[in-house]
Amino acid sequence: MRVPVVLAEVIQAFSAPENAVRMDEARDNACNDMGKMLQFVLPVATQIQQEVIKAYGFSCDGEGVLKFARLVKSYEAQDPEIASLSGKLKALFLPPMTLPPHGPASGGSVAAS
Repeated sequence: MRVPVVLAEVIQAFSAPENAVRMDEARDNACNDMGKMLQFVLPVATQIQQEVIKAYGFSCDGEGVLKFARLVKSYEAQDPEIASLSGKLKALFLPPMTLPPHGPASGGSVAAS
């Protein structure tokens, strides 16, 4: 099993029309609230991942997804491609984190309305 291939398949599964609709509905229900993201978005994202990784011998449950995530994490530091794909996957179901501005880049970058 090549981890980058499986990661790419998982990412591709999120763009399948039926899965995109499921994720959009879950995000709408969550309203960018982290607690609701865990309640609505994470289970859908987990199901989509399960559908792909079961073909690679992972169990079709939350434990299979956790094992896959640990495997990916173990390769991230060694392989930039895996690190990049992992970041893309996380971005599909985690809300963008807004960091407070600091340092030289914080001056005047917010447009006034």
